[in-house]
Amino acid sequence: MESGKTDVLIVGAGPVALFAVFELGLLDMKCHLVDILDRPGGQCAELYPEKPIYDIPGWPVISAQGLVDQLLKQIAPFKPTFSFNRMVSGLEKLDDGGFRVTLDDGETIEAKVIVIAAGGGSFQPKRPPIPGIEAYEGTSVFYSVRRMEAFRGQDLVIVGGGDSALDWTLNLQPLARRVALVHRRPEFRAAPDSVNKMLAMQQRGEIDFWIGQIVRLTGNAGQLSSVTVKGPDGEIEVACTRMLPFFGLTMKLGPIADWGLELHENQIPVDTEKFETSTPGIFAIGDISWYPGKLKLILSGFHEAALMAQAAKRIVSPGERVVFQYTTSSTSIHRKLGVPD
Repeated sequence: MESGKTDVLIVGAGPVALFAVFELGLLDMKCHLVDILDRPGGQCAELYPEKPIYDIPGWPVISAQGLVDQLLKQIAPFKPTFSFNRMVSGLEKLDDGGFRVTLDDGETIEAKVIVIAAGGGSFQPKRPPIPGIEAYEGTSVFYSVRRMEAFRGQDLVIVGGGDSALDWTLNLQPLARRVALVHRRPEFRAAPDSVNKMLAMQQRGEIDFWIGQIVRLTGNAGQLSSVTVKGPDGEIEVACTRMLPFFGLTMKLGPIADWGLELHENQIPVDTEKFETSTPGIFAIGDISWYPGKLKLILSGFHEAALMAQAAKRIVSPGERVVFQYTTSSTSIHRKLGVPD
């Protein structure tokens, strides 16, 4: 697979990673972000999108998803590249001082600088407690949707009651032959609008909704043929050729732990001048970084991103003078941001 190239590869796409794109963009550096989730926003978007946040400067209160939306608007002029549903699986140091990163799907990306902004680590899907599910993983059981087309014409069972389960129920229904949603109770953790749309589809006979838990899988050589749902009225068998379980996420440091970086209690120590790790050219910002007095606040991560960008510029453009400019008065920054004269 042909290798892509960028100035800065950012591991993670949460709020601190997104603001890093802004700070790096002001200094004319192109960014490519890799995240295991299917959308930008990290914990904010995945775990608590409606949670109010009260300590973002200038915003007396803003929802987690609202903050992500505003950050995406802020970085839009810099046109970053995103690779979602991907995880960094390998890292190689190049002769020119840069890095080649390998993703879990085999794609490679070359970058002059690596920035780890992965929060507490990479989100890993939780495996549901269904006997024998491992034999079906990657063939007919999937924990994320990388290509919607892969579910066209399938008998699809989606398991869960959060936003991911409801979103994919709505989005895959037009493609799949049949969609059945399974949740252990009639109440959901998802957005009310999504729940109402799902219930309306059920009433129209467009999907099935079963209250209960999957207790058994039936199939052969990794290919599902049905699942057994145990509900309040006993067990029923549901035809199934593809299953998407959404049982939440757990955070792990993942392959980053094998990069040879110095670690401190599952965090990455950095210097507070540049936020560089023990490996030159690799930086860490946000919750995953550690230094004396560290506060795990989004606000702190924004500060770390600004200082990191100054140091990264010296690596990406060696010998070029870095001129500090204020966004209020710099005409060159205004041009980058599309501010009218």
